[in-house]
Amino acid sequence: MTLTLTDVTLTYPDGDARLTALDRVSLEVPAGTLTAVVGPSGSGKSSLLAVAATLVAPDRGRVVVAGTETTGLSRAEQAALRRERIGVVFQQPNLLPSLTAVEQVQVMAHLSGIRPRAARGRAEELLDAVGLSGQADRRPHQLSGGQRQRVNIARALMNEPAVLLVDEPTSALDHERGAAVLGLLLALTRERATATVLVTHDRTHPDRADTTVTMEDGRLTAGGRTA
Repeated sequence: MTLTLTDVTLTYPDGDARLTALDRVSLEVPAGTLTAVVGPSGSGKSSLLAVAATLVAPDRGRVVVAGTETTGLSRAEQAALRRERIGVVFQQPNLLPSLTAVEQVQVMAHLSGIRPRAARGRAEELLDAVGLSGQADRRPHQLSGGQRQRVNIARALMNEPAVLLVDEPTSALDHERGAAVLGLLLALTRERATATVLVTHDRTHPDRADTTVTMEDGRLTAGGRTA
């Protein structure tokens, strides 16, 4: 399964005119690969993720997630697709202070109607996969920044998404912890055959991605295989 954007254009109102956030963007991310989208703030990276996640409908173009074209779906159908096929790793983990690490991961399962016992077992497996098998019962204040981000990643993987969208996951981490998180994302992408998109303004980490593209003024201006 892949993520495919074809000639996607997105504009926003800007006074009497419209601001172009994405300008005829085309991108294909095959399953089992990680594409890094690099660019400064305001270049269109967040808009790209929002369109890929079906949170924002483009003005023109096609978005296909795991074989499903999203632009013709109803809001309810888009919500179901996000719940079942798309995982999002946010820049800030936004963990609930009162929940343990394993409970944070289980939240996504509850939304999909998975039975609590099965959800608990899967959440524990995911925490083990991200290197937190001994931290399942710790709350956010008992975890380091890197550990909280790993919980964030495990939560995004709970419903076995075909597409994983990752927003600046290392911005609040030092270089060593950031490199560890990126290595984890690469390993999980291979293992779980997700089509992963990582957006970042940091040009040092994406050197390990399968493909790196540069976004500037709403356009993908350069790209190349790096692995």
